[in-house]
Amino acid sequence: MPLAIFLLVAAVTVLSVFAIERGERVRENADLSRQADAMVSAIERRAYSSSSFLRAGAALFGSQQSVTGDVFRQFVSELRLDADYRGAEGIGWAPAITDNQLVAVEEQLSFGRVGQMNVRPSLQDDPRKQLVPVLFLQPDTLRNRKALGFDMYSEPTRRAAMDEATRTVRPTASGRVNLVQDSGPDEFGFIIYMPVFDGRGAQRSLKGFVYSPFNASQFLTSASELITSPEAAFRFFDVSGGKPLLMVETENWVDDGHTVERDVDLANRRMLLVVQSKRDMALSPLSLITLLFGLAVASLLLVVARLLTQQAEEDSRSLEWFAQQNSIRNSLTRELNHRVKNTLANVLSIVSLTRRRAESLDEFAEGIDNRIRALSATHDLLTQSEWGTTPIAAVISVELAPYINANDHEVVAKGPDVELAPNDALSLGLAIHELATNAAKFGALSCSGGQVSVTWELVNPHLARIEWIESNGPNVEPPTKRGFGIDLIEKIVAHELRHPVELEFDPNGVRCRLMAAVREPSEFALRSKYAAAKLDQ
Repeated sequence: MPLAIFLLVAAVTVLSVFAIERGERVRENADLSRQADAMVSAIERRAYSSSSFLRAGAALFGSQQSVTGDVFRQFVSELRLDADYRGAEGIGWAPAITDNQLVAVEEQLSFGRVGQMNVRPSLQDDPRKQLVPVLFLQPDTLRNRKALGFDMYSEPTRRAAMDEATRTVRPTASGRVNLVQDSGPDEFGFIIYMPVFDGRGAQRSLKGFVYSPFNASQFLTSASELITSPEAAFRFFDVSGGKPLLMVETENWVDDGHTVERDVDLANRRMLLVVQSKRDMALSPLSLITLLFGLAVASLLLVVARLLTQQAEEDSRSLEWFAQQNSIRNSLTRELNHRVKNTLANVLSIVSLTRRRAESLDEFAEGIDNRIRALSATHDLLTQSEWGTTPIAAVISVELAPYINANDHEVVAKGPDVELAPNDALSLGLAIHELATNAAKFGALSCSGGQVSVTWELVNPHLARIEWIESNGPNVEPPTKRGFGIDLIEKIVAHELRHPVELEFDPNGVRCRLMAAVREPSEFALRSKYAAAKLDQ
């Protein structure tokens, strides 16, 4: 039950956390979509501003007979480019020429500069009829000067964008390219071209291109500054032939974050923006508080339920213990009544037989005293074993104790470890006492050099045989009349042991053979169970 309560509260807590997290994900998706839409709008705004400047340049240069350096610089300065043009490398002019006009263009490139500047790649390396070399690029910086003289028409991606711009007469963005200004192979950008024509209608001819190169990283950074929540991560792709080509990603991009995608129409070219949430996969603060509080409540209820369950179990054990004590008390009462009756029966038999065989009051008193003491000694032994099973060796040792340490005769007792039931031990003790008393008066224990041997063995797992043998004593003659000892051994002991007793008066010494049942200790474990029950409490 405590575990069930804990699991129930834990399940409710988990469901609550799941609901909270689901709401957080919905809100996060909405915020992410809003940021993506804002970023797309910012990118298209940047591209539209650049396209507007390029259209103005195309209109101006189309009306000029030739585009000189002074005209171009004056045009750029008059634009007064503001923050909306951030992210671009500048504005450039690239005339469309043939190989026949190459020398004149190279002279114009070299005018006012130290050394000769040539169009690259050279015609010897890459023969071609159409050339669109970079003639001017403002602002005039060391970075932009690297692009002067580069024939953009020699590179396939740039050439495809210029051909598309010529066909549509619209500002057109190129695909992913490495800008000449950029030194790193992993730095990508794009270029927006606007064609400039001479003449009108069928007489129109391509004069060149006014263009703006863009570093993708700087362009994306400038666009992100236009939105109010720039904390998201971004990836920007050029879609070429249906396959996205990565141009740039922000430093905070991770591989397993939640993302949304948006198509971007950037100067007549499709590009792809991927926005990623900065929120990690960890639980939100509200979910974490709910989880911790729920687990704390579940644990508290678990402890309380466990304490109540333990108390109920202890009460149940107490009731069971009291019932067991009552049963044990009744059993002990019945056992005591039975054993007292057996003992009194033995005492009455001893008194009756002693009275019939005694010739005087003193002899009667002495016989009663000795036999009651033997019975008491065996009772003491049984009490020490809590009236459980008693070893044969212990019974024999108690009864022969007065004779074992004597120096003028020998007492030998040996056999395996065999235990008897309480009543059988009492009967065996009486028999050994009578045999020892008789030996002390008339047999091997009455003279020097006499020997008494008591041995026992297992006939089978449930029956033991005990043998009493006297030797080196006086010659033994069969008794002329039956005494109390003979009757006690052959009648009372045999009856209690439930097996006949063989008693022989051999001339060399008395021999006696007794059979006793070997009982399982569990049959007499009442007191042990009682003790174990007390220890459990």
